[in-house]
Amino acid sequence: MSLTARESAGIRRQIKLPNSEAVKIAVRSLKIRFWRSIITAAGIVLAIAFLTYVVTAGSIENAMRAEDAPMDLAAMQKAATRIWLIAISLLICVVGISNAMLMSVTERYREIGTMKCLGALDWFVVKLFLIEAAFQGIAGSLVGAVIGVFAAVLAGMSEYGFAVFGSMPWGTLFLNIILALLVGAVLSTLGAIYPARRAGRMPPADAMRTEV
Repeated sequence: MSLTARESAGIRRQIKLPNSEAVKIAVRSLKIRFWRSIITAAGIVLAIAFLTYVVTAGSIENAMRAEDAPMDLAAMQKAATRIWLIAISLLICVVGISNAMLMSVTERYREIGTMKCLGALDWFVVKLFLIEAAFQGIAGSLVGAVIGVFAAVLAGMSEYGFAVFGSMPWGTLFLNIILALLVGAVLSTLGAIYPARRAGRMPPADAMRTEV
């Protein structure tokens, strides 16, 4: 291998930072922008809380209904309405996350330019924003799932009384929480893809010249 090739390989090794470093930088950024992160996560909390509430309420309703009682037309229409409302709320959540991440990219032009001037690859910058979004999604989904399940149980108690605990599908409730965490993390990551790619493709010199 020639000297130039060895030097080029050495440079590539130097600028390829490990994933652990990306996680550290992402966590530090979330701490610095704590209140903005809380506002972004609030949208995830509301969407996931609504999702978990609707799914859990449906599970409780099915458990309390007699096993041989067929689902009538009104119940089917109610289920269809729930699915439509869930889809709309999750779509709004993705749009809100994307908008918040775009604002974050705008505020961090100089930071992004500095990292790229120091040798950070485009994919490393993209990874930073995706990790931040995933962390916000998981945290917001956890809080939203707990709120949604609690609200659904209270609604079930108001309609069926304490008998709801005897027929409570505890395994289904646990699965609903896990599903909510996965949905929140995936939606947050999807919403951050475009802002992250925009940040990764930013020319370092242009970013350093930008006045925000």
